[in-house]
Amino acid sequence: MREIELSAGTIEYTDTGGGPTIVLLHGLMMDSSLWDGPIADLSADHRCVAPTLPLGAHRHPMHADADLSLPGIARLVAEFLDRLDLQDVTLVGNDTGGALVQLLICDGAARVGRVVLASCEAFDNFPPGLTGKTLALTSKLSPRIFGLFMQQMRLRALRRLPIAFGWLTMRGDAATARWLKPVLTQPEIRRDAVRVLRAVAADTHLLVEAAECLPGLNRPALVAWATADRVMPPEHGRRLAGLLPQGQLAEVADSYTLIPLDQPARLAQIIREFTCA
Repeated sequence: MREIELSAGTIEYTDTGGGPTIVLLHGLMMDSSLWDGPIADLSADHRCVAPTLPLGAHRHPMHADADLSLPGIARLVAEFLDRLDLQDVTLVGNDTGGALVQLLICDGAARVGRVVLASCEAFDNFPPGLTGKTLALTSKLSPRIFGLFMQQMRLRALRRLPIAFGWLTMRGDAATARWLKPVLTQPEIRRDAVRVLRAVAADTHLLVEAAECLPGLNRPALVAWATADRVMPPEHGRRLAGLLPQGQLAEVADSYTLIPLDQPARLAQIIREFTCA
C-alpha cells in the first residue's frame, strides 16, 4: 500500500500493473480493496490505481478542516490525479464512487479519457436504498454514539441485513467485515465518517443536479449495472447510458450493487473490452 499527502490528509492507494491507466473509486464505508478482484485480472495489461478515500473505512484521519462533502472528496480525487500526473485515465466508480465520477464530470474531468459507472447512486436515489437511508439517520448521532451503533455490525447476521450490506453484495461479507474495522477502533475515523454522512444527508439533490452535466461529456462512457440490484434501480443504469452522448450499457447478472465483489471477472472483462475498443 502506498501513501500520498494531499490537502485533506494522507491517502493510501494501490498502484499495480502497466499499460493504460484505470483509476477505481469505491463507496461509503468501503476501501480500495473493493477492487482487488478486478485489479488482479486487469493489471495484466493495465495500470490500476485505487485510492482509499475518506469515506469511513480509511485508516488515516483527515485534517480537522478538510472538506468531507462529496463535492469536496471529488476535488480530492482530482488533486490525486494531478499529483500522480495521470493522463487519459479511465475513471471507474461503483456505489458512491460512481457519484464521485459524476461530480468530476461536472468539474470538467480534464485528466479523464473514459468513464465507467458501475451500479451507483444517480438522480434522486441519494442516499440510496435502505442502507443509504440508515446511514443518513446515523449521521444525526455524535461520533461516539455512532461508534456504539456500528459495534452491532461485528455480527455477520446484522451485516447481512438490508439496512447494512445485505442488499449490496451477495458474496462479499468478508470484505464488509474488514471495512468496518477502522470506524470500530479509531475515534478520528468515526469523526470523519459522521462528517461525510452529515454532508450527504444535507444535500439530497446533489446527483439530480449532477445529471444535468452528463450530456456534455463527449468521451466514451460505459454504464455497467447489476440486473439484480436492489439498491440502485436498473432503470437508472439505462437512463444514465441514454444521457451520456457516447454511453453504452452492459448488464451484469447474478450480482447486487457491489459488482467488483460479486462478479469481479465479469466486470474486468467488460472494462477491458471497453478500454480496448
